Amino acid sequence: MEALTAGDWGAFYTAQLGAAAPLGGLVFVGLSLNLKKILSYAWLPGRALLALIVLIAILIISSFMLMPGQSLTALGIEIAAVGVLLFLVGSGMEVYALRKINLQNRQAFIFNVVLLEFGIIPFIVGGLLLQFGMERGFYWIAAGVIASFIKAVMDAWVLLVEINR
Repeated sequence: MEALTAGDWGAFYTAQLGAAAPLGGLVFVGLSLNLKKILSYAWLPGRALLALIVLIAILIISSFMLMPGQSLTALGIEIAAVGVLLFLVGSGMEVYALRKINLQNRQAFIFNVVLLEFGIIPFIVGGLLLQFGMERGFYWIAAGVIASFIKAVMDAWVLLVEINR
């Protein structure tokens, strides 16, 4: 069996770059169409920002994966660093919202937090695995990208559709 390289994932991460940018635009459309309603809920502006941050993380990770000539160690450090930063910022925002804001539906909010972590933790695990030369880290990172897209699409749905119910 041949060793995997980041180059083997080129088509996958090119597609992720191509998908993350329009999704970010969709979040901005949702914000612009429904800004007054979004601002009327204390937790929604943070959720919109977090959706954009998650999509930016996908863009950054996909860009790292497409950079030619990187060692697995360097790639692992970069991706784990993005994952840790995303974990600290995202989790911090969610914990703040949970503690400071009177939420209408606490269960839905907690589900949203869990979904966020399902997207972030694979970046950290995958980055660490790559740092130690373990190629299965590529699969962890791909799972993180997919879970992060699910989270971002759900947030975009809330900003575009659910807010108007």
